[in-house]
Amino acid sequence: MRSFVPPADQRLVQIVDAALADAARKSGEWLVCRPGCTQCCIGPFPINQLDAARLRQGLTQLENIDPERAWSVRQRARQAVARLAPDFPGDANTGLLTEGEDAEAQFADFANDEPCPALDPGTGMCDLYSARPMTCRTFGPPVRSGAEGGLGVCELCYHGATDKEIAACEMKSDPDNLEAKLLKKLEKTAGVRGSTIVAFCLAD
Repeated sequence: MRSFVPPADQRLVQIVDAALADAARKSGEWLVCRPGCTQCCIGPFPINQLDAARLRQGLTQLENIDPERAWSVRQRARQAVARLAPDFPGDANTGLLTEGEDAEAQFADFANDEPCPALDPGTGMCDLYSARPMTCRTFGPPVRSGAEGGLGVCELCYHGATDKEIAACEMKSDPDNLEAKLLKKLEKTAGVRGSTIVAFCLAD
């Protein structure tokens, strides 16, 4: 599948990465995310079509720089799809997840021990780090999510911090909602909408 990444996506990445850097500065030693920590790399999570396009572009770029490493990523993705397809809570032919509360409940118990195909099992590093999804870029620091807007953090981080101290480190990743605008435009251009997971995205 060909992928078109809107030029403004680079601006979105810069905004989110700057917000992460600011949250990390405020958090200090409470934020224990370090190279080699793979806590957030185990278990699939939904990614949107903008994330998918960015990942595919990243894999294409890796193929030009390091074909062997890119081949390993794609092989891990294809092997993951083979394992996950029988119980995939969506269309295993397209890789699109089914929408709705029942599907979300099914996804919550889906393949929670499955490593991300972009994760190099030998180094514990992400082979597509610069192209990673927004969920990866915002995992760790306090981020508001859900209908009630509660703050969520990585369970390994902020030990010993009070609720007030955690709130002071909040990451405001996309204040102008640029991601939603880019996603809407991309889905209209590509003719594909809905969420998928990294394995299906990279196995094409």
